Amino acid sequence: MTISTIEARIPAARAVTVTEDTLHAELSDGRAVSVPLAWYPRLVHATPAERNRWELIGQGQGIHWPDLDEDLSVEGLIAGRPSRESQRSFKRWLKARRAGRPAPSADLTEG
Repeated sequence: MTISTIEARIPAARAVTVTEDTLHAELSDGRAVSVPLAWYPRLVHATPAERNRWELIGQGQGIHWPDLDEDLSVEGLIAGRPSRESQRSFKRWLKARRAGRPAPSADLTEG
């Protein structure tokens, strides 16, 4: 029996729109993906100006929010993966944010 393999190519992000409740990405292959903003707590707690200050990284394979120290991959958006940042890390980030200190880097949970 032969098994064929398919090389999956992840399209690049071309544009990003963030609303009060949705993150929407336009992709290079013509698709668009929208996910609930609630999946990304740092974006939920951001101001509209911070949400709209994003940049594409890795030739469009990721999206970075410099004010929030938040990075999302196009692959994760397509796969429907919410944030994997631990609650401990997020609480530490939120506390630093409220105190006006630089945000600590994210700790990811296993899984």
